Amino acid sequence: MEGTSDSQDPLVIQDLADAPQAHDNSGSDVSDCHKSTETLSLNPAGSPVGSPPPLPPEPKVPNNMSSLKHEPTTASGTNGLNESQEDVDDDTCDDSATPLNGTGDEVCNLRSSTPPRSRTQMSHSRGASQVSSCGASVGRMSGGDLCHSRGASTDGSTMDAYTYSATESRRGTYSEAGTLPIGSTVIEENMQGWEGNSEKKLSDSDLGHTSYPKKLVSSCKCCQVFMRKHYDLPENPTQTEALKYAFTCPPHGRVGDLLIWIIAGLAAWGCLISITGDKALPGGNFFSLIVLYIMAILGGEAVQLLGLPSLLGSLLVGIFFRSIPGLNVIGSNIDFQWSAALRGIALVIILIRAGLGLDPVALRKLSFTVIRLAFSPCLVETVSTAIAAWLLLGLPWSWGFMLGFILAAVSPAVVVPSLLKLGEEGYGVDKGIPTLVIAAASIDDVLAISGFSVMLGLTFAEGSPTWTIVKGPIEIFVGLMYGVILGVLCWYLPYREKKNRPLYKLILLFVLGCLALFGSQKAALESAGAIGVLTVAFVAGLGWRKPETEDPEVEDYYKSIWAYVMPLMFSLIGSEINVVAINPDTIGWGLLMLLICLTLRVITSFFVVMGGEFTIWERLFIAIAWLPKATVQAAIGSKALDHVRLTDGSEDDIRRGEQVVTIAVMVILVTAPIGAAAIKLTGPKLLAKKASAQRSADDPETTV
Repeated sequence: MEGTSDSQDPLVIQDLADAPQAHDNSGSDVSDCHKSTETLSLNPAGSPVGSPPPLPPEPKVPNNMSSLKHEPTTASGTNGLNESQEDVDDDTCDDSATPLNGTGDEVCNLRSSTPPRSRTQMSHSRGASQVSSCGASVGRMSGGDLCHSRGASTDGSTMDAYTYSATESRRGTYSEAGTLPIGSTVIEENMQGWEGNSEKKLSDSDLGHTSYPKKLVSSCKCCQVFMRKHYDLPENPTQTEALKYAFTCPPHGRVGDLLIWIIAGLAAWGCLISITGDKALPGGNFFSLIVLYIMAILGGEAVQLLGLPSLLGSLLVGIFFRSIPGLNVIGSNIDFQWSAALRGIALVIILIRAGLGLDPVALRKLSFTVIRLAFSPCLVETVSTAIAAWLLLGLPWSWGFMLGFILAAVSPAVVVPSLLKLGEEGYGVDKGIPTLVIAAASIDDVLAISGFSVMLGLTFAEGSPTWTIVKGPIEIFVGLMYGVILGVLCWYLPYREKKNRPLYKLILLFVLGCLALFGSQKAALESAGAIGVLTVAFVAGLGWRKPETEDPEVEDYYKSIWAYVMPLMFSLIGSEINVVAINPDTIGWGLLMLLICLTLRVITSFFVVMGGEFTIWERLFIAIAWLPKATVQAAIGSKALDHVRLTDGSEDDIRRGEQVVTIAVMVILVTAPIGAAAIKLTGPKLLAKKASAQRSADDPETTV
């Protein structure tokens, strides 16, 4: 017959027949409910009652689910199901059994103490997966595990099944027999209760393991004030609300970044103390360098809030730590050899960036205009500075030309960011003015640094006059050969298939540049160092621009490194200036000299770009953009003084070196802020804006 939800279980029929007797004889040792089940024995005829029965053959599942027939169970127990008397205890029948299907039928929960191998377990399971959960609380009988499962028939009706399992496992098993209908829902409700209790216990256990810190924090109302999840930031917060939110826990944003740097810095300082001892304690060289660097970064950030280049803040920090009483302990305790070496490393990075930035394609395109703008103002300012230094400051000609090349270099740190911003806004792009000025700035720096290196070697050359004259060209040749040979080697190393190739290019080029700069000093070929660094970077860049070896990440890496090196370099050059010890004549005559030389430079820059397609206002802007000075002056401004100190030079040379450093710092303080402000203010007024850039931001063609 087809199984429906109203059909009854044969085992339940037998139990229901004896249910009244179980209620009437509740005080007896063995209930009638058990008596009715004792007749349900799986033992074959003639076998001992207590011995485990042999496993019956596995029932076959009929192909047609509807052909299953319901075998009624008689009251006399003709099916032969007997239960061992050892399984009976005093609490086997529950008087408060739940009615089945509202018919008043009841179910007895059978309990047993028989070992697992000799018990029969009857249980009920649900679901289409036919997994039966044989629970010990449903019923235990000898001979095996008899499980009841419920599933769905082919026609969609609910079908129940008995499953006989020969395994000794007490876990659920899959149904292996056909299905028989049953209308009972009590076991389903019990199963739901068991599942709910298990989930409740599991959730309570997980809660106890995971939420203890949260309970600890939530129990303290004072702590909740500082927790970020308890603070809702408004959509348009005030400064007070934003500041309060910034300090909520856990740390995040800038406060979190600051804590990371503080913890990492303190740990690094502790390691440095453990390694170097007193040098990392207050009054030591390393301690002074750390304090100077941190304050230089903070000073640069503060100056940027005013719209000025950050290098000015770093420079002023260095001056303060050398000139102000009390703070001058920091500046005076810095070892000049360490200071010179760190500034030398910064110079290497500047030279490498300048060499990589020389694009031969752009140079050929702009050709003669770039050469005129790069060479003419630089040479005019150098010569005028040498003459003014000889007349006003009494410097020898060699020192005057060294000072001239120092002051003649334009600052990429000020010019390039300002022009890039104007280019992004569309000013001067049609005529390539930003590209022209940036390309000429790189060549200008190369010329100034190379000229200074040659004059430095000539000034401190020792030996016969003939060697002094020949030494300059020899140093230039050595630097060029060093750069060409090792630059070509960089075309093939690292090889194309190398993983993280840009990183290896960065490292290789940096160590080759440091070797050229510091190795030339040991070889007494000072001019060859800077020229070698420039050449190796330029030649390597030529090979790295090929499609198969192009890695633009290298320049990005050096740009990022420069952002960390720049505050240290400018603070170190500032720490060479002691305002109290400066001769007032040096300041007065130095300012006059700067005024004369800068005026000549601006005039020269204005006229060298004549003859092109630039208007008079565009030529005026180019002359203004050629004004700021900072980077090269900070990098090579104290090189002459460092050389004198390392070689135990005379007092006159030390005094001259201090004058050169003072004037180099003065030109930075005067031209960097004025030049940056002038470019920012005059660019939108003097340059024509690109037509496509004049569209509003709301234009759908230009809005992304």
